[in-house]
Amino acid sequence: MSLKLFEHNQSAFISVIEMLSVTGKAAVIHPTGTGKSYIGFKLCEEFPDKSVCWLSPSEYIFDTQIENLKKNSDGWLPDNVKFFTYAKLMLMNESDFERIKPDYIILDEFHRCGAEMWGDGVDKLLSMYPNVPVLGLSATAIRYLDNQRNMADELFDGNIASEMTLGEAIVRGILNPPKYVLSVFSYQEDYDRLKRRVSKAKYKDIKRKAEKYLEALRRALEMADGLDVIFDKHIENRTGKYIVFCSNIEHLREMQGRAGDWFSKIDPNPHIYTAYSEDPATSKEFAEFKEDNSDHLKLLYAIDMLNEGVHVDDIDGVILFRPTVSPIIYKQQIGRALAAGKNSSPVIFDIVNNIENLYSISTIQEEMQVAVSYYRELGQSEYIVNDRFEVIDEVRDAKELFDNLNETLEASWDSLYLCAKRYYEDNGDLNVPFNYKTPEGYSLGTWIFTQRQVHSKKRNGILTPEQIEKLESIGMVWDNRYDTVWNSRFQAAKVYYEEHGDLFVPASYVTDDGMKLGVWISNLRAYRKSGARKNALTPERIKKLDEIGMVWDGLDYLWYRNISSAAKYYREHGDLNVPSGYVDENGIKLYKWLISMRMAYRRIKSGESPKTNLTKEKIAELESIGMDWRTWPEIQWDKAYDSALLYFKTHGNLDVPLRFKTASGFQLGIWINEQRNRYKTDSLSKEYICRLNSLCMEWDKVSKKHSWDEIYLFAQQFYMEHGHLVVPTDYRIDGVYLSRWISSQRTIYKKGRLSEDKIIKLENIGMFWGSLSERTWLEQFSDTKQYYCEHGDLNIPLEYVSESGRKTRYWLDRQRNNFKNGNLSSKQIELLKSINAIS
Repeated sequence: MSLKLFEHNQSAFISVIEMLSVTGKAAVIHPTGTGKSYIGFKLCEEFPDKSVCWLSPSEYIFDTQIENLKKNSDGWLPDNVKFFTYAKLMLMNESDFERIKPDYIILDEFHRCGAEMWGDGVDKLLSMYPNVPVLGLSATAIRYLDNQRNMADELFDGNIASEMTLGEAIVRGILNPPKYVLSVFSYQEDYDRLKRRVSKAKYKDIKRKAEKYLEALRRALEMADGLDVIFDKHIENRTGKYIVFCSNIEHLREMQGRAGDWFSKIDPNPHIYTAYSEDPATSKEFAEFKEDNSDHLKLLYAIDMLNEGVHVDDIDGVILFRPTVSPIIYKQQIGRALAAGKNSSPVIFDIVNNIENLYSISTIQEEMQVAVSYYRELGQSEYIVNDRFEVIDEVRDAKELFDNLNETLEASWDSLYLCAKRYYEDNGDLNVPFNYKTPEGYSLGTWIFTQRQVHSKKRNGILTPEQIEKLESIGMVWDNRYDTVWNSRFQAAKVYYEEHGDLFVPASYVTDDGMKLGVWISNLRAYRKSGARKNALTPERIKKLDEIGMVWDGLDYLWYRNISSAAKYYREHGDLNVPSGYVDENGIKLYKWLISMRMAYRRIKSGESPKTNLTKEKIAELESIGMDWRTWPEIQWDKAYDSALLYFKTHGNLDVPLRFKTASGFQLGIWINEQRNRYKTDSLSKEYICRLNSLCMEWDKVSKKHSWDEIYLFAQQFYMEHGHLVVPTDYRIDGVYLSRWISSQRTIYKKGRLSEDKIIKLENIGMFWGSLSERTWLEQFSDTKQYYCEHGDLNIPLEYVSESGRKTRYWLDRQRNNFKNGNLSSKQIELLKSINAIS
């Protein structure tokens, strides 16, 4: 079985393997719904003889991922995974850590590793196994509510193998664009509050105008469709499945109580389920929700457990009863309705708490604009499948009236000036917070902001010379804090230009006072290309940047700068074998750039789009300075092959002793043995097999020192001493790692290459051909059967521990639950019935 990945995950997996082989660290940042967990499972499949330590926020997330994998892989599941939750890791002691012995570590939802307690456990594991490759999977690297910490930098030193925003995934058609419906849940409190403000207005003209807006707002709200009508209008699949996100258990119960009113037009008797982390029945209800194929509307009310990691294939939409503070959670909740490979377009109902909280899904739309501009800039419009999605604002008119009413209630200019003067006398400045209101209820912060906007001509309005003079007399600074920040960054850019002669600031460049100038310049280019953030990049600001040498399209210059760095390295070293992580004196990450060029070259050779403008001319330019298009693992393999070729020419065969080293110290015997193991597990390419065949490679040879029969005697001896063949990974006899040999026999058996006499011999000493999970199940069953034979029943006390050290009662309870949920095989059911464990 070979696990098939979507194209975007396959290219990410190739990048992961290359980055892990070089740096030992690789992060994949793909949005919810794109199937990034399959990248981790592919790693398990590619290296079946390696132990993979998989860490996740919860066992429930991992179990659901395994369930989805089983469904999409013809039943294949990895048997080389040691799974732990971050919470479990936190409680483990040093001896527990020593028993893990991982060959690979996977950090799922790795942004969660920034939590103080969980992070300690992860740090301890990584420090104990510093040379073990680490793969991270997450929809984001940023901890928004934790000082914007970037966990890709903290955990992976910035080694990001693949990164994609939710907007980019929609643009590329990996995720279908949703229909986004914006409405409001409750407005009465807002309306009542505005009504009180209107009644207290001190000026007749303001009060008269406000009363007109208030009346218009009342009519608009009364005429606006209720949620029952909105759901009826926009829920197309009336027997579909929808996840309803709530803020807490009380809120969840309240929303469930309204289901009859809101969804009765669609289904008078919708099937309602509940999922939240503290609920012990969660797993059962979630399972029932997934299995429900009835002709009823299905609603799963959830709090936080479905924000991340858990995916359901056939979700038709989500209903968000906001607010939610974190952008991570917001996008994860939206992502529950999106899935790679899904044909239908989901519907997202954004039902905010009140009209003051209304805002559009602008962040994702901006991500889409940036992605569209990026692909058009590179001449890769074929990647653009969707350039927009439908946003339906059901309460737009009410929102406009609400804004107009608020603005009207801001009182007259002179009265607000007196408030500003009083603020200045109390505080010594006019740095008024935007949301600040006076004791009378006037929005002074908004008013000050408006005066600055009018003064700078960014907003229509009139400020007379007398008014300007009055404001300046009480300390008015016309640049708002955003203008001040922009101007300080512009001055830093100007200094950089004067010192370097250009504005090609490395992305990692930070000024002496800590300003991330490189990031700011890169963002400005992205904004200019995409048309986003026009308020941050006005025509006046563009002109100022042009005057100090800003180049908005830096692709050609960047190529020149990078190729110049590569040429200089070639002149100094005679090759382009740049060390891992190498950065030149100008801050150019030459090593990472050369890797990206090799990946682009391989895509071109395989007929794929290279995702960069790597032309024939640029390929020739790189080759002229010694570019080797092979990856580092390919280069290392070729060097080892040269040593094997020399051995073959000298001895006429490849019967290399296991401990043999070349004159240069290369362990050729171990390398030859590794190739045989890779051949047996189908992880050696056809090209490599052909090249080794040309040297008369004997693939079934065990070792020069021990024959198959000799190692079989070692296995027989272990079986006679222990009664089984569950051999520890570090167990060795006469230099032979017995567990590896037993694992290789299972692999050869599954491929049909093991002779009948060897099969019989191995089965005579207890050889079990199934997976580790199957073997563990039978061992647990054996413990349970022994108790049944000794006591005549299965009334097993909770504290009972079998001779093998297992808590049999807990295992038996799990099997009974699995039987009820239909999660047992026919063979397992037959065995359990034989001891009256189930009926």
